[in-house]
Amino acid sequence: MQQTIIIQAVQSDEDILISEHFYKMWIDVGIPEDGIEDNWQEIIIQFIENARQNLFYQSFLAEIDGVIVGSTSCQLYAGLYPNAIKSNYRQFGYIWGVYVEPEYRRKGIAKQLTNTAIEHLKNIGCTRIILNASPDGKPVYQSLAFVESNAMHLDLA
Repeated sequence: MQQTIIIQAVQSDEDILISEHFYKMWIDVGIPEDGIEDNWQEIIIQFIENARQNLFYQSFLAEIDGVIVGSTSCQLYAGLYPNAIKSNYRQFGYIWGVYVEPEYRRKGIAKQLTNTAIEHLKNIGCTRIILNASPDGKPVYQSLAFVESNAMHLDLA
């Protein structure tokens, strides 16, 4: 039987759910618990509050039969360098923290969450969307027409 997935915008009183999913995502990608700050939840919630005030932040929850099974966040991309390009030419959005509980994976939930974030970013005038994909997430994003970019990195530790 096909379960109905409900995607809804998160209000600030539900930010704790987003922070918990973000923590679980770190664990899933191999960050050891002792590699995460003790006050991780406070750090995430403060980041969200700042992004909500300054970067058109919005998060979304996925629910099945009254159970929260996933979430994602999106916002304007603050950038890594000074942006002197007019926003109608280049206004980047950023999707982060796409997370689905393990027992609900491979049911299209991450795809629906990402599509909802894409629509939000389109509605606020973004011309491009950026995200960082885990190896398991890459097929989801590629199916939504995301392409790998020329971003490179060098691990120093």
